[in-house]
Amino acid sequence: MQDRLNAASHLQHLGRLFSETVLIEIDGQEFYLTFGEGRLESIVEGPSRKTPWRFALRIDAQALTAFWAPFPEPGFHDIFGLVKIGRGRIDGDILTLVKNLRFFKEFMALAREGVPA
Repeated sequence: MQDRLNAASHLQHLGRLFSETVLIEIDGQEFYLTFGEGRLESIVEGPSRKTPWRFALRIDAQALTAFWAPFPEPGFHDIFGLVKIGRGRIDGDILTLVKNLRFFKEFMALAREGVPA
């Protein structure tokens, strides 16, 4: 995803004001993604009680696989769709997420197979 983000200049422009750490939890396994001005600086595997994060996306692995399908089914097409169907949860500073919503949603969709960066 880091290579695809680096190749997507429009995403770097969208995220130029986004410098935060985000927690992605997949089936209880934690990953801390640190962004600096729209670039992915690091991914650190958790768990860690010492790593501060701004908001978290908690999801199960099957839902994430369905989200990353080239043409996801309804409900799996969007992070808020995952929350609506009960397959995901968003915690933390929702305002930071909403301020950077397009950047984060498009970043998460970068792993979709067959979708150009």
